[in-house]
Amino acid sequence: MDSKTISFENRLKENATEVEALLGRLLADSCQESEVVRPSNLLAAMRHGVLNGGKRLRPFLVIESSALLGGNHEAALRIGGALECVHCYSLVHDDLPAMDDDDLRRGQPTVHIAFDEASAILAGDSLLTYAFDIIAAPETDLAADRKVELVLALSRAAGIGGMAGGQALDLAAEKKTPDEQGILTLQAMKTGALIRFACEAGAIIAGATAEDRLRLRQFGEKIGLAFQIADDLLDITADAATMGKATGKDAAHGKGTLVALHGQEWAESRLAQLIDEAGALLAPYGEKAVVLIDTARFVANRRN
Repeated sequence: MDSKTISFENRLKENATEVEALLGRLLADSCQESEVVRPSNLLAAMRHGVLNGGKRLRPFLVIESSALLGGNHEAALRIGGALECVHCYSLVHDDLPAMDDDDLRRGQPTVHIAFDEASAILAGDSLLTYAFDIIAAPETDLAADRKVELVLALSRAAGIGGMAGGQALDLAAEKKTPDEQGILTLQAMKTGALIRFACEAGAIIAGATAEDRLRLRQFGEKIGLAFQIADDLLDITADAATMGKATGKDAAHGKGTLVALHGQEWAESRLAQLIDEAGALLAPYGEKAVVLIDTARFVANRRN
């Protein structure tokens, strides 16, 4: 591993530590204004689903995309925390018996195993709602119009035409394998939508031009697809101990993936192509874009 890789991974870890600390403060026992009480069991379930490690890649993308365009770091951190709440809610619900039925997440029992199904459902509901609280709160130092843009963009990324809709398509794919375009649509929604938002959010926070916003959005689309292809590769090449979750489930459930459709060699070639395409999108920013381009490489080459 070269010094550049170590430097990037240190930056990613430092970001994860900062995000984890923020999430710990946001999920404290004390109530916020107009809250009545935070039920201890529900809060514990939320904390179990959120404060369990992880790379915090999506907040990292928010923070670094914002930094690229001169955005407010503290505001970007809070938007990243809000996005992580949405991401973690999706994992809590995704692990439920009615969905993917997983017992392990990041090397720990999933929320419905550590607590119960009702607590997991309510924890997910609360995390999703809390994300918009974090964006709208006065502590998030952004103009009201930017907050509205972020709420709208995140709602679209997380909802029926984004992540939740993608999950519905994924469940349907267990019964009828989609064609290649169907797989691309499913993955752009289920996995790609929040990653795309993470990159676009940086431009919104910074008050960037429409051109910058589109460029960051397209960059997010490239690395969102790369993330899913890499994930599908790991599902067939990595073990549960390395991944911190069950592997081999896509094949067991007969789910269609691009890797299953085209094979491992094609997938590795496509990942390299996506890294190049992502880098080309950020070429106009020169050296300022190095961290985001390194992130694209990290996403494509990750081992867990």
